[in-house]
Amino acid sequence: MKIGIIREGKTPPDKRVPLSPEQCAEVKTKYPNVELVVQPSPIRKFLDSEYTAHGIDLQEDLSDCDVLMGVKEVPVEMLIPNKTYFFFSHTFKLQPYNAPLLREILNKQIRLIDYEVLKDVNNKRLIGFGRYAGIVGCYNGFRTLGIKNNSYQIKPAHECEDRAEMEGYLKDVVLPSNFKCVLTGFGRVGHGAREIMSLLPIKEVTKEDFLSKEFDEPVFTHLNTDDYNARISDEGFEKRELYANPELYKSTFPAYASVANLYIACHYWGEGAPFIFTRRDMKSPEWTISVVADISCDIDGPVASTIRPSTIANPMYGYHRLNELECDLHDPGAIAVMAVDNLPCELPKDASKDFGRVMIDEILPCLIGDDPHAVIERASETTLEGNLSEKFSYLQDYVDGKV
Repeated sequence: MKIGIIREGKTPPDKRVPLSPEQCAEVKTKYPNVELVVQPSPIRKFLDSEYTAHGIDLQEDLSDCDVLMGVKEVPVEMLIPNKTYFFFSHTFKLQPYNAPLLREILNKQIRLIDYEVLKDVNNKRLIGFGRYAGIVGCYNGFRTLGIKNNSYQIKPAHECEDRAEMEGYLKDVVLPSNFKCVLTGFGRVGHGAREIMSLLPIKEVTKEDFLSKEFDEPVFTHLNTDDYNARISDEGFEKRELYANPELYKSTFPAYASVANLYIACHYWGEGAPFIFTRRDMKSPEWTISVVADISCDIDGPVASTIRPSTIANPMYGYHRLNELECDLHDPGAIAVMAVDNLPCELPKDASKDFGRVMIDEILPCLIGDDPHAVIERASETTLEGNLSEKFSYLQDYVDGKV
């Protein structure tokens, strides 16, 4: 098998890679029968010279490779026919802007393996950048807090060489003694955010104490799904029922919004589930949240202050909670919103190494050796014969432009 690491072609450019130079060398050592090459790129955070220093050959033309690996969507003009590709295609949820990409993949008889649908035998996702979305998003949330309150300044994450430098600036975060922060979500994103919280001068408390007590030190509480959703009829909760019949549930988050100063959203939200808070909720005179770090970033969705994504270059904007309009984040009526939708790109080296570690430990053994649980097969949206695989046959109308 010959594997090629492709040059990222999407605009704006992405500096991440599926495997770092050191990890490429590890793959060659672990699998001596596998050849691995890298397409030259001026974009990557890792330089071409770093790959060659680890004994990895650079190769412009990847047409002799069996498997091609990237990160973001591959522009249609860069797709090489009759290859197996790994990348985040953003097609399996019928995203309208990528239907032409999937059509071209089928036309060129490409086998597409989407990272986002690589799952273990228990249907749990195996790989992604969620952890670093949480790490950077939480850092950005506290950076936004300092700017909103004119209380401190810390360096943007994307201007740091790596995570170690970024975390060094957390010592400059100064929080009021009565400060309260609330987080939602315990997946990879939420656990990533907790890694930053553990480095800050802030104490974790129970949800009950968070709601009912005042403290003389900064505190936070971390909510799971059952902590901010309740059955409308009797305030009860059953996770399976919430997922099957979300219309039977309501959000109880506004209670936290009447005591918290900062909200960090790390949850996964499913279509039809209750909004965590609405525009009407924000107009309550009891509302106290002044900064929202929406790492999940569902536009016009469950976090109603997120009216658009923000960018790495301009990561925050104001949302006037009474006028329902974007405004200056220093406006007295403004909630400062951080809603960058590509957060791991701010620390491309660290995020790539984290991703590559899982790639080597969990994915490559299934690709190169035995795959008893059909991990690769179940994540293959298309086949080398130019067809949708059976599991993804529901995409046919999407491909045909009927949805």
